[in-house]
Amino acid sequence: MSSELKPFNRRLFLRGALATSLVPVAGVLAACASPGDDEPKGTSTTGATSAQNPFGLAANTEVDAVVFNGGYGYDYVTFAGGLAEAKHSGIKIKVQASTEIAQELQPRFVGGNPPDLINNGGAGKISLSTIVDQLETLDDVLDATNYGGTKIGDSLYPGVKLPGTFNGKFVALNYVMTVFSLWHSASLFEENGWTPPKTWAEAKELGAKAKAKGKYLFVFGKEAANYYHWTLVDSAIKEGGHEVRLALENLAPNAWSHPAVQGVLKEVHDIVRAGYIVPGGAGTQFTAAQAKWSNDQQALLYSSGGWIENEMKKATKAGFRMTGVPVPTLSTSPALPFEALRAAAGEPFIVPTKGKSPAGGKEVLRAMLSSEAAANFSKTRLAPTIVKGTVPADGYGSTALVSQTKMLEAAGQNIFDFVSEGYYGMGADQLVLWNAFLAGDLDVAKMTKGLQSVSDKIANDSSIQKIKVS
Repeated sequence: MSSELKPFNRRLFLRGALATSLVPVAGVLAACASPGDDEPKGTSTTGATSAQNPFGLAANTEVDAVVFNGGYGYDYVTFAGGLAEAKHSGIKIKVQASTEIAQELQPRFVGGNPPDLINNGGAGKISLSTIVDQLETLDDVLDATNYGGTKIGDSLYPGVKLPGTFNGKFVALNYVMTVFSLWHSASLFEENGWTPPKTWAEAKELGAKAKAKGKYLFVFGKEAANYYHWTLVDSAIKEGGHEVRLALENLAPNAWSHPAVQGVLKEVHDIVRAGYIVPGGAGTQFTAAQAKWSNDQQALLYSSGGWIENEMKKATKAGFRMTGVPVPTLSTSPALPFEALRAAAGEPFIVPTKGKSPAGGKEVLRAMLSSEAAANFSKTRLAPTIVKGTVPADGYGSTALVSQTKMLEAAGQNIFDFVSEGYYGMGADQLVLWNAFLAGDLDVAKMTKGLQSVSDKIANDSSIQKIKVS
């Protein structure tokens, strides 16, 4: 059985993030049986339902939430939990932070006692293909009313269900709207008369200018080297069109040998060989590497999602004016215009069926989708959520947030996403390749062989349920 994921259009332009890399744990988690219809689903924490209590959360319930402690932190869920506690008698929302979701929660899935709510984020997240049958469907969350009395589904941007729907089952609510782009200091560029590159040829020219100033074009860190994987894929899709996207998404043989992919890989390899990348990235912790860009300004450009401003707010030079631009194209006549953009709803939240209180997990989501919680997130994280109308025109003073809005508007209908990497959990293997490639240890041929091998491994494994992307 396969699910169909359709191309995106302007109505879906705010679909959000980060299909980031996932760590596959299929061997263990896939073996966990999903509960039958006759198994209890946290009956001790289930009460009567009503408009004010749509999921039947019982009084005096303790709800267990585990949140990935990455670029957005985790206390925004604590804030929402406080709203939920104020609405329900005696309940307690316990929010725990984690940087290794799969590693820390794998034993709990195996033991049949997972948390009630999980923010499945970070490079060490759980591959959803291994646990999709052990998760609650979340349609009832969107059907419920929010704390202001409005149906939640009507308060959200269109298309938010798509990135979390697999084989027809909506199991992951992606909370944050994310734009993937290249980031730079607008003030530094203005001071030097530099223009963000629109093609890879222009990027190499900028690299030479940076080198003349004792700077580099790019920087990377060991845990986030595959941020540049997104740049490669996004640029190749823009150059070759949706045929490239579909070949990569559907794990086609020789997909990584497509001329558009090869062209971008060769350009990046030229940049590596020219010495335009800060050396030592494969041995540098990623936030330390990012600080070389945002604080020390050793590098001009950095590939990331819209969370980068919040993640580096304590290590960004004063007056930096962080600004995003679309990734370069290979030629001046690509299939999709330079303004084309990868954007999607990210930061997925899931509710395990065998948690003690699935109702509690859903109630925390309901609180997060209130206008108060969404506005708090955008103001404190400088990033938009899937809740409409909570970001003012000035972006709370954030140049990064304003630039995301401008990029989305300029892209128009040319918005796309790339989802199979996250669904199948290919990120860990791709990360190894990208650290080696950006360090200059792999040439284009070996990098192509490695990337294709990662895809073929999934394609040829009959135990992995496949999705069909169209």
